[in-house]
Amino acid sequence: MLDRQDRIERTLNGLLPAAELAPARLHAAMRYAVLGGGKRVRPLLAYGAGELSGAEERRVDRAAAAVELIHAYSLVHDDLPCMDDDVLRRGKPTVHLEFDEATALLVGDSLQSLAFQVISEQPMTDAAGRQVEMVGLLAHACGSRGMAGGQAIDLDATGKTLAVTELEFMHVHKTGALVRASVALGARCGDALSQSQFNALDHFGKFIGLAFQVVDDVLDAQSSTATLGKTAGKDAKNNKPTYVSALGLDGARKFAAELRDDALRALDTLPRNGGRLRQLADFIVLRRF
Repeated sequence: MLDRQDRIERTLNGLLPAAELAPARLHAAMRYAVLGGGKRVRPLLAYGAGELSGAEERRVDRAAAAVELIHAYSLVHDDLPCMDDDVLRRGKPTVHLEFDEATALLVGDSLQSLAFQVISEQPMTDAAGRQVEMVGLLAHACGSRGMAGGQAIDLDATGKTLAVTELEFMHVHKTGALVRASVALGARCGDALSQSQFNALDHFGKFIGLAFQVVDDVLDAQSSTATLGKTAGKDAKNNKPTYVSALGLDGARKFAAELRDDALRALDTLPRNGGRLRQLADFIVLRRF
């Protein structure tokens, strides 16, 4: 994991514009938002799926970078005063505080466009049609029927009580869509899997994406700001519906474990029973920060 985290850090460092390149303030803010922090769960999932499909690492590098750039952009925008209005991210001031709101908005826009540049400008698979499919998968994951749509539902749900099925619908989009895409994109950089195995990976991505959010809700309720590197307890403070508010702490932990089991079962038909993805499922559900 540490090796892959270092690899994606170096890849991102090389893909982001140099801080001194004009417009220097925007480029410095983009680098501030992306580099030097985060668990890199989405790139790790892309690398794990790429291993199963026999992909060359240099090709998975670009898939992993694309999903992390989209994730970073979403965090910058989520933290803006018009969204969650947060002041801390990955243990440092949020982008709009370190720079300003207008720059933060442009950082998100620029990171999103860079992600699509990264995923489209060099071959990531030997089949051109598959690379077009990959661009479409990423676009779907971060649009109105994916991450952005989930955020819209989340904003509308503030102050309301949601059933677990409604929470699932929201987070399949807000958090799960990009996690699912990370697995799908990494796998499509290689050609060693059948369509049924791609389908199994998609089920894994769906279950582990939901589990990721359930654990996030638990950690937000029980961990400190210093441990998380972001403001703890903000969901309750902002009166947002969560898996903890719907199920209680013990119920949410149990649900995360059930989702982990479902995710692991989806890997049974894959080479090495999912290999690194099986370990990453444990990491996601059993993490403490």
